[in-house]
Amino acid sequence: MILNANDLILFAHIMEAGSFSAASDRTGLPKSTLSRRISELESLLGEKLITRSTRKLAITDFGEGVLEHARRLLEETQAATAFALNRQTTPQGKLRVSLPNEFKALSMDRVLRQFASLYPLVNIELDLSARRVDLILERFDIAIRIAHRLPDDSTLVARKLAVLHNGLYANPDYLKKHGMPSSPEDLLKHQGFVLINSNGDHIPWKLHKDKEIWEGVPEHRISSNSVALHQELAAKGMGIIILSETFAKHFVNEGTLVRILPEWSLPSDTVWGVTPGRRLLPTRTQAFFDLFKQTIQDS
Repeated sequence: MILNANDLILFAHIMEAGSFSAASDRTGLPKSTLSRRISELESLLGEKLITRSTRKLAITDFGEGVLEHARRLLEETQAATAFALNRQTTPQGKLRVSLPNEFKALSMDRVLRQFASLYPLVNIELDLSARRVDLILERFDIAIRIAHRLPDDSTLVARKLAVLHNGLYANPDYLKKHGMPSSPEDLLKHQGFVLINSNGDHIPWKLHKDKEIWEGVPEHRISSNSVALHQELAAKGMGIIILSETFAKHFVNEGTLVRILPEWSLPSDTVWGVTPGRRLLPTRTQAFFDLFKQTIQDS
């Protein structure tokens, strides 16, 4: 048995419209064509979908089961049509974006200038902070988040934008004063910038090389939930930091940070673009994602 998806979609149209006449107006097909297509579908399925009378249509129990699938097909075709039309619409309106402070060092000024030039009808509101905003309650369109994985949330959709590879970095003057670590154990003798999680716990450093694994928490006079604060303090010579190669590049080029223990690897992080759980993104949101993702990849 091979079903014609178009016949199922017509069945959904007819039941939504409530009559063959109304469905004819909606689809542009003659009533006779609709009636014939439904009869052919019933013959193929082997059971009646609807019972006809001069005044109204009544759906059968079997028809109810088929209608559930037919409606899904109709919704998907409508979504595909909306997607195509939406892609052709000029991005406009307000775009609220939340992202961590450390992205300020990632040519965000260039991203914003380019976005403003390309999409002059979009007004951007940025929230630069380490806090996890509530996208729905606070009416954010996008939240950029950095994490190995995100908690499950059926109200949100997360899109992977990039993978960040991390390393250990310190200011050259700090290393001259305190010495260059030659092994992970040496890190325990140094000041490190340790992140804290939402429970207030310190997040340990984890390193591996081949089959060797090391985990520990270095001495730390300053700990916070802000990578942006840590990277600025590390660049000023106050300690060692775990930082992604992408974010470190700016400081390395300036000469304020250098890589240490490069032979040891650290867990990577993922940059996620999180949006409210709507199926179709507004064009302004998609445009920002595309430009932001390209900027990370170029970095």
